[in-house]
Amino acid sequence: MTAGEGSLDPQSHRIRIWDLPVRLFHWGLVVLVSAAWYTAQIRAIQWHRAVGYAIATLVLFRLLWGFVGSTTARFAYFVRGPHALWTYARRELLVRRASLSAGHNPLGGWNVVALLLLLSLQVALGLFAVDVDGFASGPLSRWVSFDAGRRAAGLHHVIFNALLALIGLHLAALVYYGVHKRESLVRTMLTGVRSSSSPLAPEMRFVSLRRALGVFVLSLVCVIAVVFGAGG
Repeated sequence: MTAGEGSLDPQSHRIRIWDLPVRLFHWGLVVLVSAAWYTAQIRAIQWHRAVGYAIATLVLFRLLWGFVGSTTARFAYFVRGPHALWTYARRELLVRRASLSAGHNPLGGWNVVALLLLLSLQVALGLFAVDVDGFASGPLSRWVSFDAGRRAAGLHHVIFNALLALIGLHLAALVYYGVHKRESLVRTMLTGVRSSSSPLAPEMRFVSLRRALGVFVLSLVCVIAVVFGAGG
């Protein structure tokens, strides 16, 4: 895939925004976070661990993809400073039209960063967490004391509640953009394409799926090494 593949269709103004790896990450995370919550509720610890390892793999993949992925996936593209945040909030947030941003807008970009940071912390705490009976513990719990493992377990629970709050904010934003700005962010994340009345970032570059596969395999190997290497 080459530069310019995300260019504007001059007739329909349909623009490719998201690559397949970002979309698979997004919807995979929806399924896995739901599974993490459910397996914790029913205390299916073995399944909860497996889901946690899968989340760790996806998060590590997304962090790496934020540096070597397609244009709209890169942190350098969507993580903006205070001035951009203020400008977007003042000029774009309240108006009844679709966002002019191609990809994450400045507020959405920081939401992604916060989500990845919380998920990273959540996974790390789970690796060291110790259950109250000392048996259902994370794979790295042998490296910390029982009390430290219990504190990690408590923080693991607190961070998950923070994640739920962030997810609730994300869902509220989806409703707001759909109702007020007439912009279906869900459809765009499903198809990777959005329509617009004006050109948006015609020079976007989409990298090959081979690179995505390589980054995913690297992420998987790293998680396996930590879980079954240092943890074993």
